[in-house]
Amino acid sequence: MTTDRRTFLGSLGVLGVACARPIVAKPAVAQPVVPRGQLVAADDFAFAPELAYLQTGSLGPSPRLVVDRALAVWKQLEADPSVNGYGELQKGMEVVRGKAAALLGCKLDELVLTNCTTEGMNWVAQGLSLAAGDRILTTDQEHPGGRVGWDFVAKRYGAAIDVVPIPPGENDAGAIVERFAKAITPRTVALSFSHVLSSTGLVMPVAELSALARKANAIAIVDGAQAAGAIPVDVKALGCHVYATSGHKWLLGPPGTGMLYLSSELGDRVEVIALQDGRAAYTHSSGVCSIPSVHGLGAAIDYMTAIGIDRVLAYDLELHRHLHERLSALPKLRIVSANDGPLASPLLTYVLPPAIDSGELAGRLFNNHHVEIKTVPANWLNGHRVSTHIFNSTEDVDRLTSALEVELRRS
Repeated sequence: MTTDRRTFLGSLGVLGVACARPIVAKPAVAQPVVPRGQLVAADDFAFAPELAYLQTGSLGPSPRLVVDRALAVWKQLEADPSVNGYGELQKGMEVVRGKAAALLGCKLDELVLTNCTTEGMNWVAQGLSLAAGDRILTTDQEHPGGRVGWDFVAKRYGAAIDVVPIPPGENDAGAIVERFAKAITPRTVALSFSHVLSSTGLVMPVAELSALARKANAIAIVDGAQAAGAIPVDVKALGCHVYATSGHKWLLGPPGTGMLYLSSELGDRVEVIALQDGRAAYTHSSGVCSIPSVHGLGAAIDYMTAIGIDRVLAYDLELHRHLHERLSALPKLRIVSANDGPLASPLLTYVLPPAIDSGELAGRLFNNHHVEIKTVPANWLNGHRVSTHIFNSTEDVDRLTSALEVELRRS
């Protein structure tokens, strides 16, 4: 069944970013079937011919209408840069900021637009008034972009970093919470952890860890790079104080876009230079940002929310389960991501035998079969990460598994 996208998006009040391409609707059944086609029209995106792109977790593609919106704003800006940039287009960026706040479930004055998740995490790390002996509690599965700020302040101010291990393949939320609880000390000032682990796709027990932080009078800081646009995010329900995320992964916004939630509860516990003049998209302390990119982010939020994040997640998890089933039949692989349930996300990671070079194998999958996946950094494991999203289909998943069968026989 298909429906006209202009009618569909118009019913949700987003005709400003819509186009007339069709969208494929899922059957209304109690137990969803594995879809054979993408959730959205194939021509919404500008992929190279025959490419099966399974890399949203690294950098998501922007739909054509997002690109068109960003380019249209750029052209409008160039017609009169000062008048438009500091006038209508600046006001429009505040509209985008409001959409971002609604997406994360916070108030407008708690939301800051950033360039990426890493920038938000770094702002917070530097903005905390740390002293020698203060301790940061994190995990051994954090993305370098979420960890580097803590390494900096540890070196600069003499703070200490405590690390909770989460072995790949362990999907026990209770055990993770218990480890954090045992590792908290009277000098712990912040718990910093991912919402979704970029290494394995494990959905972390954010609400429980945030409650632990509050009990210890510590700040709960969440790296949400792999969450916004992939799974529903409600920062108030999660109970965290800080939530940094990206616009250019699962939200499918332009590169160089991100969002940072700073709870009003923080008061002056996090003082950021760039926010001294307020939290608007443009201030005297933050300076000029990429105006076209911000407007493109607004179009991306409209695009994703019009489809519905719950619907996006349901579709992505169907692909995840199909991939899990197909990969489970390959004897040389060991899947370390949850198959289903509250800890599963659209990310799926598998481990390869030590004798197989994961990077070399990924290169063969790309060069010989036009299938693109991520090689997991070797400090975590020897394997690959697959991230399927709304533009992927079961055919893409089957192409990957068939290609793996061929290439693993050669290994």
